[in-house]
Amino acid sequence: MNRRIGNLFIVLAVGLLGLIAMTTYWQVVARSSLAARQANVRLVYRDLAIDRGSIVSSDGVTLAESKPGTLDGRTVYFRHYPTGGLAAQLVGYSSLLAGRAGLERSLDPELTGSTGDLAGVVNSFDRLKGDTVRGDEVVLRLNAAAQKVAMDELTKLGVRGSVVVLDPSNGGILVMASTPTFDPNTGLEQALSDSGSPLLNRATQGLYPPGSTFKVVTAASALDAGVVTPETNFPGPSCIDSGGQKLCNFRDRAYGPHSFGYALVHSINTTFAQVGADLGKDQLEATMRGFGFFSRFPWDYPPEQSLPSGIFNRRGNLIDPSAPIDVPRIAIGQERLLATPLQMAEVAAAVANGGQIVQPEPVQEVRAPDGSVVRRPSPVYLGRAMTTETAATLRELMKQVVDDGTGGAAAVAGLDVAGKTGTAETGTAGKNDAWFIGFAPAEASRFAFAVLVEDVDGTGGDVAAPIAAAVLRALTSQTT
Repeated sequence: MNRRIGNLFIVLAVGLLGLIAMTTYWQVVARSSLAARQANVRLVYRDLAIDRGSIVSSDGVTLAESKPGTLDGRTVYFRHYPTGGLAAQLVGYSSLLAGRAGLERSLDPELTGSTGDLAGVVNSFDRLKGDTVRGDEVVLRLNAAAQKVAMDELTKLGVRGSVVVLDPSNGGILVMASTPTFDPNTGLEQALSDSGSPLLNRATQGLYPPGSTFKVVTAASALDAGVVTPETNFPGPSCIDSGGQKLCNFRDRAYGPHSFGYALVHSINTTFAQVGADLGKDQLEATMRGFGFFSRFPWDYPPEQSLPSGIFNRRGNLIDPSAPIDVPRIAIGQERLLATPLQMAEVAAAVANGGQIVQPEPVQEVRAPDGSVVRRPSPVYLGRAMTTETAATLRELMKQVVDDGTGGAAAVAGLDVAGKTGTAETGTAGKNDAWFIGFAPAEASRFAFAVLVEDVDGTGGDVAAPIAAAVLRALTSQTT
């Protein structure tokens, strides 16, 4: 009898240990995978039970909010996007079916009230008591009025493209437009299969040959290295030989003798190809790294939705540093060089602010449910791309691009605009990627921008520059 009791005790003990082990596994080891499963009922109810914080633009427009409803007799909160596709790629979505993307994902701790600050601790007690958890409100630096103008300008052309505007002093994202777009309220399922890739944030995930806008980087490298001055003379033929192939100016134009400054203002390929050859691979790539190429900007946005710019191999990966490149063609923004609109806006911002690269920042402030400010990000400077003297030289030359060169369509009455056009070959005859980057005002700049329009038969000066002007008019009407 005692032996049977002993055996029964052993069986029960083993069973209890097994139960403890399984409980430990599900609570500790498999906790993250359980939380990731969309079918997990506890997670569904937990997310729906949170009164997720709103996302609001700097000019007071609600971009995302939670609305109460009932489900199985419980009070739940469903996400709603009052402006539809206005800033859908930046704001993202929070969906029980599709998960989270954009700022809805990267700012999830603030929006769900699960940060480590005092408000987050209070929310933890609310969870334990069964009270409604209320997330923090996030106020963006985005200007909704200017964002609408950017979206309208791209949409009326019926094109795929992007507009990015930064505050060059602090990296604030004032505009981040991408077309085509989607309505996160009703269009997620359709967007997943849309051939136009509306879920793609072209500002941060679109990689394009930057064309002549990259000449700003080449010029910064050459001026800093002492390879040229603005007065250095060049012959200006229509074409030169580069690596056994002809490299020509736009429409094969011959310019005759001219200065380096004139070459930037009038975007002369043959001159910049020669400057690239004189610089060499190591010097040009070092300057590119200083501007942020070859790595992802470390900002508050999902990493997979913000791609690095640089020189890519045929597999779509960044090249090995030891790999050979066609430096003259890289110097004019072609070959295997690809950049995001965000990267080129950062190039413009560095010229505008005296040579520094500043981390992109979408958030103006985070407010607790009681209205108190719990976080207000400070500018983060990532390094120096060029000397202050080189930046000053480029500011003057880029102002001439708008006043006397290829960027005249970006002119805005009462505002000194500086910029650089770009018309990049796509490999399809007659189709270009049209660019315009720049900043305004030319001195004490408040706006640095990049405009990219895909697959058009026009030039950057014809297509992209007028969009920049329209957005600048909207921004200055908001700030004057």
